[in-house]
Amino acid sequence: MKKPLLAVKDIVRITGITARSLHFYDKIGLFKPAQLTEKGYRLYDRSSLEKLQTILILKEMDFSLKEIADIVKLTREEQKQVLQKHRQTLFAKKQRLENIMTALDEYVSGNDVSTLRIFDHSSILPLKEQYANEAELIYGETEAYQAYDEAMAKMSAEDQSRYFSGFEEIFKRIVACSGQEPSSAEVQQLIEEWKSILMQFMPCDAELLACIAHNYKYDARFNSYFNQFKEGAADFLYSAIMYNISY
Repeated sequence: MKKPLLAVKDIVRITGITARSLHFYDKIGLFKPAQLTEKGYRLYDRSSLEKLQTILILKEMDFSLKEIADIVKLTREEQKQVLQKHRQTLFAKKQRLENIMTALDEYVSGNDVSTLRIFDHSSILPLKEQYANEAELIYGETEAYQAYDEAMAKMSAEDQSRYFSGFEEIFKRIVACSGQEPSSAEVQQLIEEWKSILMQFMPCDAELLACIAHNYKYDARFNSYFNQFKEGAADFLYSAIMYNISY
């Protein structure tokens, strides 16, 4: 014969919820028992069980207990609207998690961190924008930076992309020669090509070139960027530039 009322242990057995959670739900007014025995034991009817199962479903859907308390008071139609809106929120979270996982894989693989899309959907600025802001803050008052900034402002996004791709290509060619001495004719010819690209946008004296070389070697971000092409690439590039300045 079926029990007309269910005790806490019955609810625990049916749903898998803990007795402690049941007591807490009662305490916050989310899920009250149908009645209490003379000794104060909680008893639940079948409709209470249905309500609890709805609460547990909503909890698994990542609603907070406070949100659930509001939702269960709504009509079916109102609940449907809330759930549809919640689905959009979950979808955005899913996309963010996928971006994080992709960025994590790329980070572990040693890819250039400036290309990571870790700050998509975030109030934090993308790393490339952070780098640009940092450069402006530190070098913004120099003649070279102002000339570079002015030249960049005149370029389209496509031209800028080609410009940076050209830089990356020359870096790869220099690194490919890392089995040679930094002073070798081939390496120095490539350094001259790198300088010619750079000098299209800013005046480059020995002091500035030394500063750039120093950043390539000692700034961990540049170091990591160049070493993704080959271990020791940043040191090799530094030596090649410094040799070029000296002779």
